[in-house]
Amino acid sequence: MDERDRDGEGRARNARPRDALGRPLPRGAVGEERAPEGVVRAPEVALAEAQALLDAGRPFHAHEVLEDAWKSAPEEERQLWRGLAQLAVGLTHAARGNERGATTLLERGAGNVAGYAASPLHRVDVDGVVAWARALAAAPGTVTDPAASAPRLRG
Repeated sequence: MDERDRDGEGRARNARPRDALGRPLPRGAVGEERAPEGVVRAPEVALAEAQALLDAGRPFHAHEVLEDAWKSAPEEERQLWRGLAQLAVGLTHAARGNERGATTLLERGAGNVAGYAASPLHRVDVDGVVAWARALAAAPGTVTDPAASAPRLRG
């Protein structure tokens, strides 16, 4: 018998509660409220929700919002949203102490976002976000408070 948690369509989904950095907690523990998955949000809403989660020290949860935006975005915007989601995961890894994972995702995310510098979409501060990501990628071990280390997505 399959003991894995499943969603309504039968896909494996871990239903364990999670902490603010997305780490699974024991079953029955009180965890952080999770952002619902698969929600299509207007770009302004997605950016505002992601920023609020980043400001609250919940970059893993911000990543989930940004990932939904990536998956539902028009083709010409997908790399921007993908890059922003990668940056949130990079901050998550830095806050968890995974410096190598943080560096990899921050650099990859910065590369995806940088392609929009000439024509920033949705008022995303492309130059500021890329500079933030590259600085953090150079020193990922400096994150002690993910809220204090969070980027400003818009200028």
